[in-house]
Amino acid sequence: MTQRVHNFSAGPSALPLAVLEAARRDLSDFNGTGMSIMEMSHRSQTYDEVHNQAIADLKALMGMDDSWDVLFMGGGARTQFALLPMNLLPEDGLGTYITTGKWSEGALSEANKIGHAEELWTSKETGHDRVPAPGEVAPKASSTYLHYTSNNTIYGTQFHHTPDSGDALLLCDMSSDILSRQVEVDKFSVIYAGAQKNMGPAGVTVVFLRRDLLEHSPADLPETMSYQKMGSKNSLLNTPPVFPIYMVGLVARHLVEQGGLDTIAAANVQKAELLYRAIDNSGGFYRGHAQPDSRSRMNVTFRLPDEELESAFLSESGELGMNGLKGHRSVGGLRASIYNAVPLDAVTALVDFMDDFKRRRG
Repeated sequence: MTQRVHNFSAGPSALPLAVLEAARRDLSDFNGTGMSIMEMSHRSQTYDEVHNQAIADLKALMGMDDSWDVLFMGGGARTQFALLPMNLLPEDGLGTYITTGKWSEGALSEANKIGHAEELWTSKETGHDRVPAPGEVAPKASSTYLHYTSNNTIYGTQFHHTPDSGDALLLCDMSSDILSRQVEVDKFSVIYAGAQKNMGPAGVTVVFLRRDLLEHSPADLPETMSYQKMGSKNSLLNTPPVFPIYMVGLVARHLVEQGGLDTIAAANVQKAELLYRAIDNSGGFYRGHAQPDSRSRMNVTFRLPDEELESAFLSESGELGMNGLKGHRSVGGLRASIYNAVPLDAVTALVDFMDDFKRRRG
């Protein structure tokens, strides 16, 4: 096998090597069936077991009981920006949004195409360099739901607390930090995530929602856009993205076997602290974008003194097998995405390179 690079891509992103090797073994002959998981009927007992085991492992990792449903849907998290208000925002309701970056702004924009939504708090004035502090956002009494994005891949910020939604439903896009730590699930009504950052390959979006919310879906919604219809068929209303679901199941099982989310959270803290320490101890040569209290443990964003040095950093790190370090096109700079599957030795290699680059170029 060609030597694997240190993959710091923001998504699609690194997957556990053990998961990739298991998928390779299963690719042409799954469990002695003589066919690939991609070839078999989604109505078969073999696939049914894969599908339901993935759901069981995801719920176990998240600490969810039978009051929660898990839906596998297409269209990415961006489709959920519209499906959430379509299913949960009544004609006389109000959706409120905390906007801390591009994706939460996109969610607000889509909601306003469906019904009445408004921005409750934004970090736009400071370049989306922070999230609100605990207690900084007061819930609105007239709100049907409060929506926020827990981790912001572009700007490198992350909520380290659960916002107070008052009596409103709490909805969260966890696309880029799902399964990276335990969350207070009892405070949420819906958690959703595109798989391709921390949970599996692109092609499936996982929606966790309280089962009682299924009855909120309007009867006149197209069936594949209705949480109630999808839930009533266990996400098998139409042919689901079987291979991405199978991969999500492998990742979930891998995390269970690693000891669960507390174990992976400790590893994620260790990686993030190592990288932020290199930034903070550089004497200003490396400058983090996010304010310290809002720093993401998944996406570390930083700048160098000028763009020429940033280009040299990308070129030289690439030659050493470090991939995906270029910042998002809308903000520039550098970004190291250190999701669950990025090992500590990759972060150590990056920090060693950062120290050497600063010594030579600083």
